[in-house]
Amino acid sequence: MKEINVKGTARTAMGKKAAREIRKNNAVPCNLYGEAKDENDKPVALAFTATNDELRNLIYTPDIYAVNLDIDGKQHKAVLKEIQFHPVKDNVLHVDFYEINETKPIIMEVPIKLNGLAEGVKAGGRLAASVRKLKVKAVYTSIPERLNIDVTNLGLGKTIKVGELSFDGLEIITSKEVVVCQVKMTRGARAAAAAEN
Repeated sequence: MKEINVKGTARTAMGKKAAREIRKNNAVPCNLYGEAKDENDKPVALAFTATNDELRNLIYTPDIYAVNLDIDGKQHKAVLKEIQFHPVKDNVLHVDFYEINETKPIIMEVPIKLNGLAEGVKAGGRLAASVRKLKVKAVYTSIPERLNIDVTNLGLGKTIKVGELSFDGLEIITSKEVVVCQVKMTRGARAAAAAEN
């Protein structure tokens, strides 16, 4: 997994008014969730701010990253957990990070990449991906940048489901019944099949 550096500043002012002030100054309120728990065993977040410029390369990319967070000089290793966008303006309102280490498995969505020329495509079909990412569970050092799926043997009208896939060191959390990709019949392929019969 690629790594990216993000600098942040701890914040003490909370609430909507404080968040509005932060956004006015071209920054984004963020939280880092991790090992820390309160007396009721609920996760305690480390509240901080990061500028839009610091977050841009992390947010507007199809890639997944391990984030080296520097909050007031203190280092944290994290992954992006959740981003809240403004419903109309599409600017970033809030970002949650999740602290990671090399021993504790995390759940993360990883992009898929379909490799090879499917048999069904050679026969005139069209390859269609039904999902763009799969949820996996593993320690972050075992999570790849993308999940490569070989579609060479995929015939016309056939599908690949999550249950048929396996990757070393990863547990796939996405439901086994989910269709990952399929070769759809095209008009031309149907006509060719009809002509053969």
